[in-house]
Amino acid sequence: MGNKRIVVIDGARTPFLRSGTDYMDLMSYQLGQFAIKGLLNKTGIDPNEVGYVIMGTTISNVKTGNVAREAAITAGIPNTAPCHTVTMACISANQAIVTGMHILEAGDADVVIAGGTDCVSDAPIMFNKRMRKKLFKAQKLKGLGDTLKFVLGLRPSDFVPEAPAVAEFLTGRTMGLDCDILAARYGVTRKEQDEFAVRSHQLAAKADAEGLLEKEIAPVEAAPSFKPIKKDNGFRGDTTMEKVAKLKPAFVKEGGTITAANASFLTDGAACVLLMTEEKAQQLGLKPKAYLHSYAFSGCDLQEELLLGPTYAISKLFKKNGMSFSDIDVFEFHEAFAGQILANLKCLASDDFAKQKLGRDKAVGNVPMEKFNLWGGSLSLGHPFGATGARLVTTAANRLIKENGKYALLAACAAGAHGHAMILEKYNG
Repeated sequence: MGNKRIVVIDGARTPFLRSGTDYMDLMSYQLGQFAIKGLLNKTGIDPNEVGYVIMGTTISNVKTGNVAREAAITAGIPNTAPCHTVTMACISANQAIVTGMHILEAGDADVVIAGGTDCVSDAPIMFNKRMRKKLFKAQKLKGLGDTLKFVLGLRPSDFVPEAPAVAEFLTGRTMGLDCDILAARYGVTRKEQDEFAVRSHQLAAKADAEGLLEKEIAPVEAAPSFKPIKKDNGFRGDTTMEKVAKLKPAFVKEGGTITAANASFLTDGAACVLLMTEEKAQQLGLKPKAYLHSYAFSGCDLQEELLLGPTYAISKLFKKNGMSFSDIDVFEFHEAFAGQILANLKCLASDDFAKQKLGRDKAVGNVPMEKFNLWGGSLSLGHPFGATGARLVTTAANRLIKENGKYALLAACAAGAHGHAMILEKYNG
């Protein structure tokens, strides 16, 4: 990462809520505002010290064209701090954090807040293309005659709404369908996926009961009710194999293995981390939690490998650093689907895949599950598309401290057949 060592001081996130629940009246920028305020309160840093804000998002609202700016200003960040928004699907916050690292390295700012926000409950619903063309032309209407002609030319079909689709634009397939195909290709069974989903929910409930999640969450009190929201509402500690086994396939009705239980649910939420150089942290008297050690992004085949980005990114990262799984103490992977996680784990452990796809003589290795996503994951905690990367960094840093590890590896897949992997190193200064 160059001569400057970039550190994570801390992270904060809103409670992650199932879409359509208590954040129904909020917009993405407001969730981002709550996360940034929570981070400022937690760290005690003067907002005037913040020199740049980057936020990731996936579901953009036309009213807040630069959601990073709207979230930052309303959270109390001075307007002298530039802000910009990035989008890279489910690794948007990951990209925001990496961008923040480079801004710090370049000396363009001394303190950066980076993360992401998404409110699926406020997803923009548009008129269809035909109606949008008519409305565009309607801007040039003159007089009553033109107006009547326009109105009489409207048809009921013009008013059919066009909602955002959780689908790959270039292939037309939903991500769930791609995961079903991936799971079948690599022999990931329904039972294995259900077992992994149950594990995620039970570990999240355990972490919550032990107060581990509470340390990451910035409570939300929002209009109109101002009801305190302090916890995630997606995980189910009473989840069992018996319950999830009863669910029907969600995407491939005959023979499919992806269900509502072993896929992450639509989620509203925001998360961010406070980044700075080690030198700046010492000047401010702040103790970091971790160094941002190194990272890698990957791109792969959209038709065959949409969700295998983590395997490629991890391989790339380890080659760059000369590291392996034996060096890693904490694993935090984004759980888009249980099938996606398990397929990546199989590919990482496969000599054939390594030789054919990764340019390696042998497998990357086996991930030790006793170190993997021990506080739950996206399947149970939720997955606000633009924010998950900041949650992963926060949790990984906290786990390094609690488990007395040295290195953490986080990884995530994203639409567009992208992947991201990053290594954190526990701060020992």
